[in-house]
Amino acid sequence: MISSNNLRFAYPSGKSFTFPDIHCDDSETLLILGQSGRGKTTFLHLLALLLKPESGRILVQNQDVMRLSASETVRMRARNMGIIYQKPHFVGALSVLDNILLANYLAGAQQDMQKAVQLATHLGFADHLSKKTTQLSQGEQQRVSIARALMNNPNVILADEPTSNLDDANCYRVIELLREQSAAIGASLVVVTHDQRLKDEFLNQVLL
Repeated sequence: MISSNNLRFAYPSGKSFTFPDIHCDDSETLLILGQSGRGKTTFLHLLALLLKPESGRILVQNQDVMRLSASETVRMRARNMGIIYQKPHFVGALSVLDNILLANYLAGAQQDMQKAVQLATHLGFADHLSKKTTQLSQGEQQRVSIARALMNNPNVILADEPTSNLDDANCYRVIELLREQSAAIGASLVVVTHDQRLKDEFLNQVLL
């Protein structure tokens, strides 16, 4: 479960945003839809605890994360959140498999090779586990990002523009994969995007 209340954020440049309240229970999905410049990525980074709001409150699993110390915030994010960034972030020197297992390491958990292989098989890139991520197509890199986000069975999955650079067929495939995987582990799924193709794919929506 993730929710926010009265969130406001201001950049040093003076640009500020006030965001609508959200609530997404376990196993639910939420679409946050808005045009460029409306602060979508800023909102997601606040929810992901990568930015600290000027005011307001964020609850994750009914815990007020604004009261956590810096180290507690890092642990909360690593153990309870799976983040799929708009542009994949990988360690170039590592293989696809090791990039996935990195999620376990960052959460202080034992590396789960079996789960990594199962996710790769289910998401259709098991044949590429020994490759470097630079050898993969954009769609394959996106599926690796999804697998890594799921490695620790997060309570919350946050996806930033997961379909904006995809054609229609791959757009709907990625959304179906995200919904399917989040439902399998009972996670809240929050998708932040400007992609108007998704407005008919989610029952719960918030407009920025």
